[in-house]
Parts: sequence; structure tokens; C-alpha cells
Amino acid sequence: MLLATKFMRPAPDARAIPRERLTSMLAQRPTKKLNLVVAPAGFGKTTLVNQWCDDLMTQAPPPTVAWLALDEHDDEPRRFWQYVVGALENSGVTGLEHCRQHINSYSVQELEGAITTLINALVSWGQEGVLVLDDYHLVHDHRIHRQLTYFIDYLPPNITLVIASRVEPELPVARWRVRQWVDEIHPQLLAFSERECQRFFQETMALPLSPEDAHRIWKTTEGWVAAMQLAALSGQDGNRVDGRTASPIHVSSRQISEYVLTEILAQQPEDVRRFLLDTAVCPRLCASLCDSMRQADDSQALLETLTRRNLFLIPLDTRQAWFRYHDLFREALLQRARHADPGRVDELQNRAIDWLLVHDHIQEAISQIVQRQEWPWLARVLEQHGNNLIHGGFHLPVLDWLDALPASEIEDNPRLLMLQIWALFFANRVAPIKDLLAQLEDLLDRRVADSHPDADGALGLQSEISLMRSYLARSRSDDKSAQDLTNQVLRDIDHTRIPLKSVTYYGLGLDYYGRGELEAAEEALRSAVSHGERERKPSTVLSSGGLLAWIQFNRGDMELALATCTDVRDWIDQHYNDPTQPRLISCWQNSTLVEIYRERNEPELAEAYLAPLIGHVESGTEPGQHVIIQYVRGHLAFSQGRYDEALAALEDAESVSERRGEDIVFEPPSCAALRARCHLARGDLNRARSWLERRENSQFRNPLNREQSAISAVRVLLSLRQPAEAIALLAPLRLSTEQGHHYRHLIEVLVLYAEALKAEGQSRDAEQLLIQALQRAAKAGFLRMFVEESQVIQSMILALNGADLPAVWFAELVAMLREAPSGPGPKSAGERQAPVQLVEPLSQREEEVLSLINEGLPNKEIALRMNVAATTVKAHIRNLYGKLDVSSRTEALARARQLRLL
Repeated sequence: MLLATKFMRPAPDARAIPRERLTSMLAQRPTKKLNLVVAPAGFGKTTLVNQWCDDLMTQAPPPTVAWLALDEHDDEPRRFWQYVVGALENSGVTGLEHCRQHINSYSVQELEGAITTLINALVSWGQEGVLVLDDYHLVHDHRIHRQLTYFIDYLPPNITLVIASRVEPELPVARWRVRQWVDEIHPQLLAFSERECQRFFQETMALPLSPEDAHRIWKTTEGWVAAMQLAALSGQDGNRVDGRTASPIHVSSRQISEYVLTEILAQQPEDVRRFLLDTAVCPRLCASLCDSMRQADDSQALLETLTRRNLFLIPLDTRQAWFRYHDLFREALLQRARHADPGRVDELQNRAIDWLLVHDHIQEAISQIVQRQEWPWLARVLEQHGNNLIHGGFHLPVLDWLDALPASEIEDNPRLLMLQIWALFFANRVAPIKDLLAQLEDLLDRRVADSHPDADGALGLQSEISLMRSYLARSRSDDKSAQDLTNQVLRDIDHTRIPLKSVTYYGLGLDYYGRGELEAAEEALRSAVSHGERERKPSTVLSSGGLLAWIQFNRGDMELALATCTDVRDWIDQHYNDPTQPRLISCWQNSTLVEIYRERNEPELAEAYLAPLIGHVESGTEPGQHVIIQYVRGHLAFSQGRYDEALAALEDAESVSERRGEDIVFEPPSCAALRARCHLARGDLNRARSWLERRENSQFRNPLNREQSAISAVRVLLSLRQPAEAIALLAPLRLSTEQGHHYRHLIEVLVLYAEALKAEGQSRDAEQLLIQALQRAAKAGFLRMFVEESQVIQSMILALNGADLPAVWFAELVAMLREAPSGPGPKSAGERQAPVQLVEPLSQREEEVLSLINEGLPNKEIALRMNVAATTVKAHIRNLYGKLDVSSRTEALARARQLRLL
């Protein structure tokens, strides 16, 4: 049972100072999704949001306002979302019954599926609404932050979210800010007008200032409430006469920082003043860090003193462990400290950086080193920690830091050169790697020839060089070289100083998978996951586990694939849980989960895992991932009957395969085979027949892809009423799928065999084969595949009594078949879509942009190629989408091909 009082909006406070300027900032606008109000306790966050909600009630018609006052017990994902849905229902939002059921029944790992249901329900509800999450600082479970990020990313335009928090929420606000999704009110924006200033001093701070004094303070501080509070604190101890200060608070005409130093810092006790000046060198503070810098043991007590004195120490977490000073306050302190004793400031910062490095705050330490331009120190830190940062998902920052180094620091440093190569590899920027490897090998040869003191250590990089060359060989489809190099690394790996086993076994797994040796691939990938966990390399664990799950699913072991995904994600979330950083996503793992939940007939979960993959496609990902993502996108659209969308995604995948095939290190699934099924579903037998005639030229190394193509060929033959020819293909297919333990394909083969025998008049044998297929499917948990079969198979299933099948599974399958629209089959001419017309011709620039999109270039590279600003490219793309009546790159390319623009 949910506590109803948590849904009650606070009663209006007649004494609250009206904040029209701020409430106007919270006003709804077309692209906004989020209002974020962040300030320490007592800054009036709740009052401000409540005032704005009151203003909303004057609109006609007023939007629905759902209010949720969070408490410390809501720091658990399921309870959090139960209360979110409860707040929405309490406010009058309808249609949330399924969402509430999903939240109660799904595991925590699957809650994104329930959130997808919630988003879809809000879209269906369609009315204007506001959801307020008050006291969000009480939430610190990173899973909730991740889930709320997903919720906001896909929030429909009719809903505005408001978050009020004492600390900065661990959400990707910077990304949303760029997209103009968020309006923020921070302490700096809570600046008072002159009238508010006077009321603040009189009512809040109990200082009866004259209007003249209030005006003077307001003008000097420019309405910054923090500076006003500092001024008020300095005047509270002044002598009073007749309820007024004996002398007015003096604010000089100089900068606020000077006022802070002379009027506030000077009034603090010596120990507090010294602490403020000593700790101003750090953007973030904790007691241990302060003790180390100051070589003292009283920092915790002093931090508590600053908190009690309200000296602008802002908490960064709810446990009062980490703090920061207000930026302007810190800048003023740091300026004074540097003026008084610059040598001490340098010494304090050196100690701070040392502490950050020892306590694994590597990125924060590096940012301070870069700020000081201590390039030799930065080089040493990157040598020691760069590899772990890259494998933790921070390859892009490492590249930025390497770019900041003078070229001389890298050119003569083998380890930094190797680090640069790895960072480029993980950033999918492969082109420069070949030359860098040659440069590195030349440097190593010179060191050995010159008997350099570090010659032995430099030779330890040879294994890494061989491993990188093996990946480059894969990209050229040079499988033999790739395997030889990988095996060489495995022989030498125990002699290297840098852990490489996880990356090496992942490469070996890719080799085996590319050749279709699936059992060997699984064994290598399991080793990659195991070593990756020991080496603490989240990127490698995620990629290896994702490919392992993909193979397991495609071999028909859906439950094992799901368990692999869950185990890997649990480990990743344990060791990589910084919600302010981009979430690590594996194309393989998310694609597997899309396929699993598609097959289990849970489209909300499938779409939840597809959504971030589409973002990767739109922003420009490496070609192999692009093909896989578009394949599963097309497969999901096919299962949902959206055949045009499926064809668009599959055609895009094939186009990338043709143009960038040399950069793909594995054989992708057969998009052409799935495209043939789409043609059959649309009733386009001519195109399906055309594919069948061209299919004989197709060569496959991976048996799964070879079987997939042959199975689609059987479907076309059956649609062309050629069951004898279909059976001729089915006989060897049944043998290969059984011997290879490819149970998903085996189920399809048995089903199609049953359909072929039925067409040949062998109904009894057909029914026996169908029952075998259903028994295997029930054991593996497959469902959706039967809804996508022909009406002949669906009718045969509905005619069975189910005595030889699990009762619950068979009942669910029968219900799905009865609820589903008519299965794939020929469509009448009236059902086929009319040809698309271009209502307005494209400009020359728009045609150029379309051509570059077709090359797979992201916006930044298009801007460089056209020598224009990125905003200009976005404008051209926006116009292009409008003329083609599409909303994404994939749809644009598909529509352009229909119109023969490409």
C-alpha cells in the first residue's frame, strides 16, 4: 500500500516572497522535458515549484499536476517507480494498470520494460501533465538514476518532469542541456530582485535594513542571494539601536570576491580562515583529502563547522561526505591564497593530486594536472593508469589528454604510443593505427639497438602490438594472420606486464565466430569474460559477454543467453556505476536482448533495449555494429507487422555491408534472407522470387547464416507452391541444424517440413513433425516465431489438443494465435502502398548532405567535408527530413532509394 500523503502538494504559504521571474523560467515550452531546481536546504526550492504549480492552475484548461515527496525509503528501484505511478494515478492519469502490474512483476533488471509501458501509457493518455519529484537528493541508488535517465530520454511532449534536489542529481544533464530539453534553476539563478532583496533581509535574516541600504546591497551583488547572505551574516552581530543596525552594512564598489575576503573571511576564527584558504585549491572536498593536504586530523570537525556557519559549503551527496564551495566563493579564497603564499598553494595542490591518485580518483587528478600544464607528470600518470581508464570505458578522455601533451612527450615514449593506439581502437578510429604501430616498432627497434635502460620493458609491448595487428588483420578479413598473431599473444601473454588475456580471448572468440566454429567461440568468449572480470575491464567483459549471449540465443538456448546477459550486466553495474558518464552499452548484448524479448512476445522490453542502439546508429557507429543493430531493428519491426520500416532498416544494413564490408570483422546475419520474408509478408512474390534466383551466388562461412538463408529459400518455395523443391532443401537442413545443435533453426526447419508434407498430402507425418517442433520450442521458451508462420501452420497448431505439450505454454501460444491478425501471406493489390511522391525538390546542398549520410558519416564529419558549421548541417538535415516526410537517417535513406535519389 502506498502512503497517500506523499502525493499531497504543500499548501501555499502566504508569507512566501512571490518569485515571478523564476516561475516564468519553469514555464512549459515545446522542446522542454525537465525543470531542474537544485540548491541547498532553505533556498526555497519546494516553495518555488509549488508557486509555479499554483500558477498552472490558472490556465484553461489547467494541466494535471502529480506531486511526489520522496523520502529515504524510496531509494529502491521498484518502490521508487511504484510511487511514481501512484503519484500519476492519484492526480488523475488513466491507463496505468499494465504499467503497475509490470513494475510489480518484472525483475529489477527488466524494469526498463515497465518504464517503456509507462511512457507508452502517457503517450496514449495524451493530456498535458506535470510530474514533480521533490527531495530527489534522497535517492542515490545508481539504478534509479539510470532508469530515470531512460524515462526522461523518451518522455512524451505532453509531460514535463520537475526535479527539486539539494544536490546535483547524477543524471546526464549536460547532454539534455545541449538538446534544449532542460531548464535549470541553481543557487546562482535564485537571485533576488531589489524588492525581494529587501524582504529577504527583513523577514528571512531579521535585519531591518533601510530601503537605501537594501538598494545598495542589491546593486552591488547584482541580486546574487549567496552574496546577500554573506553580507547578512556579517551584519547580524552588529550593534542595534531601536531595532535597526547602528551602522549600515557596507558593501564596497569592488568585486564580490574582495567583499567576501575582507568582510567574511576576516571575521572567521583563525583555524576556520586557514582551513578555507588551504582547501580552496580543490573543486571537491572530503575530510580525508583535507587532512592529507593540510597534514592534520581535524578536517571533519572543521567541515561540520563550515556547514553550521552556512559558509557556502554545498554537499554533493546525502551522506555529507563530499562537498564543494560555491564557485565564486572558492575563486575568491583561491585568489587570496595565491597572493599570500603561492608556494604553499602549489604544495597543497601537489598533495591533493597525490591523494586523488592513491584513492583512485584518477580523472579528477588528471584534470588538475592538465590545468597546471604539468606535462611530464601527466605522461607518468597516463602510463600508469591509462590502460585501466580505456578498458573502463574512458577512451575518449584519454585521447583528449594525450592530445594535450606536447608531441615530444609521446613520440619518444613507447607506452604512451601504445596507449594512443588502444584509445583509437576503442574509439573505432582505426585509420591512424597502422602508421602509429610502425612508428612504435621503429622506436622499440632503436631502443634495443641502443641498449636503452628500458629496452626490456619496451619489448613487453610486443604482445600488445601483435594483438592489435590481429584485430587489423580481422578488419581485412585476413583470418589466418589474425589467428596466428592471436595464438602468438596467447603463448607470450604470461610474460607481459599489462593484462591482455581478456582482449586476446575476445579476439579469438571473434575468429571462431567468423569461421562458424560456434562451440570454440563460446569457450573463448567465456574465458574473455572471466579474465575481463579479473582484469577489471568492463568494455571487454560487456563485448565478450554480449557476443557469447548472441551465439547462445541463435543456437536456441534463450534462457542461457538471458542469464549470460544478466550476469554480465550485474558485474558491470557493480564496477562501472557512475551515472554522470555515458552508460556502457554492448551492441551484441542489447541486440541479443531485443531478440530474446521479441521472441518472448514482450515488445516493451525489446523496444527498451533497442532504443539506445538506434541512438548509436544515428550518431555514427562502426559498420559491423551498424549492421547488427539495423538487423534486429528490422526483425522487431517485421514481428510487429511494420514491414516497410523493417525493409528500410534491412536495406540500410545491406548498403553498409556492401560499402564497408572490409571493416567488418565478422559475417553479419543474412539481411537479404529476412528481407525476403518481408516481401512474402507483404505479398510481393515477384521480389521474393527474384531474391531466390540470386541466392545461389551467396557464400556463407557461418553455418547459422547459411541455414538462415536456406530457411528463407524454403519459405519462398512454399509460397510459390513448390513443396517438393522445398523438401529437397529441408532434408540437409534438418541434418545440419541437429548436428550443430542449432535448435532455433531446427524448430523452424521442422515447422516448414510439416508445412511441406501437408502440401504433399502427408497430413499425419506433418502433424508429428509439428509436434516435435512445438515440444522443442516449449522447452526453449520460444513463442513469437509461430505467430509469424503461415496460416497453414497456425491452423494446424489450433487444431491440436496439446496433450503432448506443456499446458501453460501451449495455452499462451493458442491465445497469441487467436489474438494475432492474419499471418503473413499474399496481399491484394488494394493493400499495397501507393508510390511515394516528393512534394518539393531537394536543393543542391540537401542532395550533397543526403549523399554524405549515405556514406555513413556523422554530422561532424559531414560539416568538415562540406566546410560548414555543424549547425548548418543540422538545418540541412532538418529540411531534408521535412521534404522526405521522415524522422530519422534510416527512413531518409529508404525513402530516397524509393524515389531513386540515390
